[in-house]
Amino acid sequence: YVRAAKFLRAWRQQGVLLEESDPALYVYHQIFSDQERTITRRGVLTRCRLEKFGEGNIFPHEQTHSGPKVDRLKLTRACEHNLSPIFGIYPDEANQAQSLLETAIAGTAPLEATDHLGVIHRMWVVTDTAVITSAQRALGPKPIFIADGHHRYETALNYRDELQAAGTLTDDHPANYVLMMMISMSDPGMIVLPTHRLFRGVSPIGADELVSRLSGSFHVERLGQGIAFAQDLWDEIEVEGSQGTLGIYSRKDDAWLRIRLNAAGDERLAELAAKQSEAWRGLGVSILHRLLLPDSLGLKDLPSPKYVHSIDEVIDGLSHGDSAGRDATGQLGSQQPFELAALVRPASVDDVRTISLQGERMPAKSTYFYPKLLSGMVFNPVG
Repeated sequence: YVRAAKFLRAWRQQGVLLEESDPALYVYHQIFSDQERTITRRGVLTRCRLEKFGEGNIFPHEQTHSGPKVDRLKLTRACEHNLSPIFGIYPDEANQAQSLLETAIAGTAPLEATDHLGVIHRMWVVTDTAVITSAQRALGPKPIFIADGHHRYETALNYRDELQAAGTLTDDHPANYVLMMMISMSDPGMIVLPTHRLFRGVSPIGADELVSRLSGSFHVERLGQGIAFAQDLWDEIEVEGSQGTLGIYSRKDDAWLRIRLNAAGDERLAELAAKQSEAWRGLGVSILHRLLLPDSLGLKDLPSPKYVHSIDEVIDGLSHGDSAGRDATGQLGSQQPFELAALVRPASVDDVRTISLQGERMPAKSTYFYPKLLSGMVFNPVG
């Protein structure tokens, strides 16, 4: 944390980072490929006034964990900056707010960077006060749903509350705000990828045993053999388009099963998750983590799985096993083969809105909004 703060100070002193002389919004485009299509996702980086969840117009959709929030709070104390933006989405069927900003940047040159995945990031600085005021009016009344950055948002709240308890927080203090990337839920570039699971700490389970254990709550079919069959199975699941259909892999028999929630399973899930809404229970991740693993298979208190987003990553993980050290999500690798895997459809943007407005939070890793925002395009001082 101290080292990060030293880097930040040095970059400011050396002119690597420059502070805007006027209030500004930052129009931000990401150009990326998806299934051989070139897509542009458009949004705007801005400060957003903090609100506690349940007390305003900002809504979470996923659970958080204490460890990452402790880490991010230490970093915020040391650096006194938001170093990465929160990813916020808002309803705007006509994309009126973003269209206003697109008109303002027409014909001007952006700053540009390309990340390690080949995603192109373009940014325009908007300082015209009339445009900023119009954007504030357009965006101000809209609810914001946090797509990514729940830990960072809650850390910003905790940091603000620390300053308030110390008596140093004024109404216009920058810690009352957090850096937010605002993207319309109707933007053509809103892509939600699945988050498949490769499970650690599971004893070998054969396909026949899986069928036997799961058949009470699911209709189970053994469809294919070999790790590479994951692609064929996923293609079928995507075409079917049902959250209640999942793919399960047994390393013991090198076999893939397609499972569909049945009426008995629906009733059982309603018992197990009686406090959750029908929309929450209908998510594939809810079915997997509340019914299939702990109830049907008796697999409780498992280590965190390895989360992957593409079928190529599923195939690679099952082919080579778990790596040593920590993976990209901070989970510790087991250096063992993955005995079990699950293919799960992602929650949609509409699922996020529906469940968030009901005051619920989805299970962890229910969504993966691709591509990630690039840290370092804009930093926001909060000290």
